[in-house]
This record gives sequence, C-alpha cells and structure tokens, in this order.
Amino acid sequence: MTNARKTALHTVVNREIIHPQLAGAKVSDYYASNVFNDAAMREYLSDEAYKAVKTAMKTGTKISREIADAVAAGMKNWAISKGAISYTHWFQPLTGLTAEKHDMFFTPKGDGAIEVFSGDALVQQEPDASSFPSGGIRATFEARGYTAWDPGSPAFIMEIGDGKTLCIPTIFISYTGESLDYKAPLLKSSHLLEEAALPVVHLFDKDATRVTATLGWEQEYFLVDEALYNLRPDLMFAGRTLVGAAPQKGQQFEDHYFGSIPERVYAFMLDLETECHKLGIPIRTRHNEVAPAQFECAPMFEEVNVAVDHNQLLMDLMDRVARRHKLRVLLHEKPFAGINGSGKHNNWSLSTDTGKNLLSPGKTPKNNLLFLTFFVNVIKAVSEYADLLRASIASANNDHRLGANEAPPAIISVFIGSFMKDVLDEIEKRVAKGKYDELTNATLKLDIHKKIPDVLLDNTDRNRTSPFAFTGNKFEFRAVGSSANCALPMTIMNAIVARQLMHFKAEVDKLMKDGESKDGAIMRVIRQYITESKNILFEGDGYSEAWEKEAKKRGLSNVKTTPYALDFYTTRKAKEVLVDTGIFSQRELEARVEVYHHHYILKIDTEARIIADLALNQVIPAAIEYMNKLIANVRGLKEAGISAATVKAQKDLLAQINGHINAIKDNVDKMNAVREKAPHDSSASTSKYYCDKVKPYFNEIRTHVDALETLIDDNLWPLPKYREMLFIR
Repeated sequence: MTNARKTALHTVVNREIIHPQLAGAKVSDYYASNVFNDAAMREYLSDEAYKAVKTAMKTGTKISREIADAVAAGMKNWAISKGAISYTHWFQPLTGLTAEKHDMFFTPKGDGAIEVFSGDALVQQEPDASSFPSGGIRATFEARGYTAWDPGSPAFIMEIGDGKTLCIPTIFISYTGESLDYKAPLLKSSHLLEEAALPVVHLFDKDATRVTATLGWEQEYFLVDEALYNLRPDLMFAGRTLVGAAPQKGQQFEDHYFGSIPERVYAFMLDLETECHKLGIPIRTRHNEVAPAQFECAPMFEEVNVAVDHNQLLMDLMDRVARRHKLRVLLHEKPFAGINGSGKHNNWSLSTDTGKNLLSPGKTPKNNLLFLTFFVNVIKAVSEYADLLRASIASANNDHRLGANEAPPAIISVFIGSFMKDVLDEIEKRVAKGKYDELTNATLKLDIHKKIPDVLLDNTDRNRTSPFAFTGNKFEFRAVGSSANCALPMTIMNAIVARQLMHFKAEVDKLMKDGESKDGAIMRVIRQYITESKNILFEGDGYSEAWEKEAKKRGLSNVKTTPYALDFYTTRKAKEVLVDTGIFSQRELEARVEVYHHHYILKIDTEARIIADLALNQVIPAAIEYMNKLIANVRGLKEAGISAATVKAQKDLLAQINGHINAIKDNVDKMNAVREKAPHDSSASTSKYYCDKVKPYFNEIRTHVDALETLIDDNLWPLPKYREMLFIR
C-alpha cells in the first residue's frame, strides 16, 4: 500500500471521537439565541421601529431613513451584546453559494473609537459585482453592484471560532437594477403568487389577507474522513469520484437505511444541530440514508424565503462543523458511482394567515372545494409548465442522479395516489355539461367531501420514482439536487402556480358572469383542468422502460442532460411565466441562462482535467509499477527453470493491464484533443459540445481505470478505495 494511503487509513482507524459542547440542556434554552427575531426586536427596538419592520415584513412596504437608523442602532446594540464586532450583508449570488464582505462596527473618533452602524449601512452596501457571474450584465470594468436588506428574513450572528459577525440577509442587484442573485426573483415570485392566490382564496374565505408559500426541504449528504478525502483530487475539486471500482459490499443488503447512527457521525449531527438551532433553523429529523456513509436531516416547514436562507446556511454550517470532526461533507448529487446519490426534496405548500393549509383536505364541503381548487390548479400548472420545472433542477451534478435507481427520472410527472386519482376521475365523470345547479349539486352530493379527509390517513402512498408527488398536505418536488439552491425551483414553482391561478380566476369569473353559480363555475373549471392534465399523472414505476415509451406517447419531455434542458428557458412559455409577470426582465433571464451554460462548461472542463491527471499521473504509474513486478516475477521463474506454461496467469495479467493502460492513454489523448477544439464562450452550443463530445470520454476512461483497480496489487494503488471511504468512519 502506498505510504500516503497507508498513513491515511491508519489515521482514520485511530481517530478519536470529538464530542460537541451542547449549548444547553434543552433546545428551547438556546433556540434562535443568535437570531434578531421578534423577541429581540421587541427588546431592542422602539415600538415605532418594531411596527415598521413588522409591516415591511408583511406587506413589503419601504422603511423610511429615520426608521432604518433606529433599526440599525437596535440591531447593532443587540449584536454587540452577543459579542459581535463586525457585520456583513449576506447574499446568494449566481455561484450557488453564499457571499459576504465584513465591515467593523467601529469608527475612529478623536484618540479612540466608537461603534457605529447607520441605517444606510443596514439598508444598502456596495460590494464588487464584476467578479460574480452575471451573464454579461456587468463587465469587469463595471464593478458596482448593490446589496439591499431583506426585512423578511431575520438577521443572525454567525460564530466562527471566537469571532462573531452580524449577518444581514440581502438581495444582490447590479448598478443598473438587474438582479444578480437567487433571492430577488424568489421574493418577486412569492409576491406574484400571493397576488394570484388571494382572489381565489376569497371565493371561500374573505378573512384571509395573506397567502404564503411554505417549504420543508430534506437535505441528503455523504460524510467521509478528511484524510481519505485529501488523497482524492476528484472529491476535492469535483465533489465526486471520477474513478473507483465498486466495493464487494455496497448498499445491496439495505442495512444502512434507518440503521443505528455511527457514534462519530452522531457527534457531528449533534454539533450541527446545536449550531442550527442557535440560528433558528428548525432541524428536527436525522437518520441514515440508503447508501453507506449517506445521511439526511430535515426541518419543520417555514415560509419559503426563510426556508431557502436556512438551507443555504445549513450547507455552510455542515462544511464547517464537519471539519471540526475531521470529516468532509459531500453535497454532490452523485459522489459515488453505483450507489444512491443525494437529493434535496422540496416539500411545497400554501397557507393563509387564517391558519389554513390550502393543500390540506378538510371536513366540510366548502373546505374540500377550496382544497380541490388548489390541488387541481397545481397539477394543471405542472402539466402546462413541466419543462420549466425540469430546467429549474438542471445541473451537471444532477444529470448523474436523475433516472438512476434512487432518483426520479428526467420525465416530469405528478403522482397523486390511487385514492385522489379516483376522486378526480369521479369529478370528471359526474360534472358534465349544463348548469351546475341542474346536476343537483352533483359533486358535493357525491360524498367526496366525506372521503377526501381520509387522504390525511396515508391514503397517498409515496412513490420514490416520482419527481413530483402529492403526499397528503403538500407536493414533494423530489428531483431537486442536494447541492442546489432551493430558490430557483421554488421561484419557478411559485411562478407557474401564480400564472395558473390567474387563468383559473378569470375563467371562473367569466362563467359566473354568464349566470353560473360560484360553486358551479369552480367545479366546471376544475373538471376541465382534470381532463386537460391527465397526461401528467402517473402512478407507476418511473424507472421502467415502459414509462419512457408511454411518456413519449403522451408528449412528455425526457431531456436527460442540462444543456438541452436549459433550452426550455428560451421558450414562449418561459417568457409568459418569468418575463411577462415581471419576475425577470428579458435581459435578466437571458443572462441567467448564459450563467447556467457557463457553469456547466466549467464543470465538465474541470472534471476532464481531473480525470486526465488521475489517469496519467497516478493510475498508469501504479499499473506500470505492478507490471514491472510481474515481469520480474516471470523472468525469475524462467531463470529458475520453470516452464513457460506455468506462468500463463502472469502473462495474461500483464496483457490485461497493458491493454487497459493503452486504452486509458488513448482515450485521454482523444478527450484532450476534443477539449482543445471547444469554443471559448458560454453559449448553449458550447455547453452541448462539452456534453456530447467531451463528457462521454469520462465513462470510457473510468471503465479501464476501475478495471485496473481490481487487477493491481492493493499495496500499489494510490487512491483511497470505495470500501475505505464508505465503510471506515
């Protein structure tokens, strides 16, 4: 075994478990202690400032300069009382990560200094915008960009070692006003959704004044020891193993799922949860996932903007906490071949300020008609704009996961369960043409309203193969990747449902104007939508070849790679939903598509460089060294008078190894030649070039590298193996 790998394995085996210092006996003792939440605002703000912030959070109204100064002073005093000496605007640029630039509270005065934090510093800052992805909106010489305070997501204090910094969630825009982040479009989509949903809710509940999209994400991830991680350049730079033979035992026994959590991992989880709870992230669930070394955590539902911020915070915390435990978190969607990848299921719903979950069935005909209205409109929205949802989860990482044995396919379909399918079939059959009232209130007399609450009794079975499934009181968008920012798919989800609800209200109003009763008009449109959305409903096995054929007959898209999925952003429907509604300008949308293509190109190009380096500088030298040992063995046997027939095994092994070496070198050379011919731009055609011309060589090279791993002396293999990374903790 190579010295580096041997040393790393020795280190891993002898690791001491680092037990975290918990912040209190009960979570309630310290929950949200580092958040400028409602309780902190009541304590540190005047009544006037507190009411202004709460109003801004509820209605989106601007805060005056005087109030901003008062809020800044209160926020500064709270942060200093917690030990913070600096502040930052915390934002989410199109890198997919978070960003921050820290400034100190102090300013020199006379011979000393005072702590100052003005309303201007709270509301707006000016970080350099030129070095963030912008799709051409900002050039390098046009550096100015602005971060602007989002009162809807509470400020918090981030602790890094002994340092504490006040973090203020913000949007990020260019000097000319275009959004350069994920948060600004999400906020616009949430506002659009509320404006579209409220008039529909008012058909049933006049008291509601707000409709809020809620999100509960489920974060899957892998953990590997840092000593092994540091010997894998592919994990370090690509986030996934580009080579690696399958271990003799993987996940086939299904013994890891929901199994006993390893003590070292449990210590990491406790540490992570403590940090999350101090920041008000409502993590409640932890468990082993299906693959070895794979785990999951999940919070309670929150308003979608706050939930997205909390997920971005969580991913940052996971990395830092893991390092404390000498571990590395892998958030890539497919870090190991042949076993389950990781997703981030987005559980999406709608709720009113009167306490009603609009996707939760009730006990009265009125409540169930409300439920059916939103339930069917969501299905109709997905049916109309499935391609946009597919585009929203497109990434080089997720391409490896979608359609594999643990993830939904690239075909967007909706699973609602046989119970709800029967309900919709019955509605479609019984609500026929003619006046609704003449049908003797057909649907409400079908006793559907007595049956629908049974949905809450787990009558909607889960379908792991469905990318979009109804699970009783929410829809679960399962196709979102584990490393993704939830804001993008949630922006698309909000937008398509908003657009659909606008159409619904217009159609209901027209029927009522023509003399139809309100309930009759609602049921008439619902029936129409059920009929029009049948193609998107699928209850079977999404992994099967039969479904691919059936989906094609239904006219459903099956786009398996990112560069082609991104084309959906350039369609007329995308413009209707994203540009005509004001979520993006045409320039902003085009710029984002360019950013996504550019990111894909960089990802594939980087992986090509890594796999070439591994193959030429680590794998082939190890193979040649082993060949030399075999040659020496054969020569020695011949010198000892052993007949040639008895060294057949060694010769066969030499031929196999030599064949794999030649194949690796040949494919690396061809791949590099293709890479060198690639255009130097961020266009769709270039990303498709990398997808179609460069990426196929990865599997060709890997096949031969993995074969060598099974042939070469284990003591000579330089890279930590799957069995070591997945099973030694």
